[in-house]
Amino acid sequence: MTYLLIDNSNTRTKFRLAHAEKLLPWQQWLPTAEITVDAVETLTAALRFDAVLLCSVVPEKATILREAFSARFPFHQVTCDSRMPLGIDYPMPRQIGADRLANAVGVVEHYPVPAIVIDFGTAVTFDVISAAPAYCGGVIAPGLGAMNDYLHRKTALLPLIELAEPEHAIGKSTHEAMLAGAVIGYRGLIKEILAKLLEEIDGQATIIATGGDAALIARGVPQIQHVDPHLTLEGLRLLARENLR
Repeated sequence: MTYLLIDNSNTRTKFRLAHAEKLLPWQQWLPTAEITVDAVETLTAALRFDAVLLCSVVPEKATILREAFSARFPFHQVTCDSRMPLGIDYPMPRQIGADRLANAVGVVEHYPVPAIVIDFGTAVTFDVISAAPAYCGGVIAPGLGAMNDYLHRKTALLPLIELAEPEHAIGKSTHEAMLAGAVIGYRGLIKEILAKLLEEIDGQATIIATGGDAALIARGVPQIQHVDPHLTLEGLRLLARENLR
């Protein structure tokens, strides 16, 4: 089977074709704010696929995506009830974001557990997977891009900057000072949260980063052992294989 995988996140919605055993080269994305039935049908009109798997954290857009595909294709939306290769050790499983479950599934397939996956998106999420394996919970904090945008919108003189590695901690311009605060400061947040998580799980875990700012931040966080930009989509591929037979 050929699957259309849809990762409907807060900022971007990614579309990727996959077979049961691998991701395929075709991929596209749309701004989540621009998701409509017409836009999605236009984007996928020339594609051939047999089934659709949706991972969504935006309920309004999930409804639109379901309308676009569920009447024409076998369709599955990821929830805590989906078949997956790990348990859930969490008192309110319906509160777990579908993207966090997809990351956990990707980790169990490709990395040793216990593990911590850090997903750098609109929010940054930390998710802990036990040796069982089971999803155990984690942390949610503001994303780096969201913090940068907030500074720009809530101040009169601070610009919206493009994130990059700062040359110095002591900024010699507004731009340099903001870069240092954003990147070096954000690494501090990541290190402190990781330290507390590792303390609670006896210090042993494989640590994987994914998402848009993962490579930039991981360069200064030696605890991060792997940067995997395709982790969420790999998890969705495995969920499609399990739930769209």
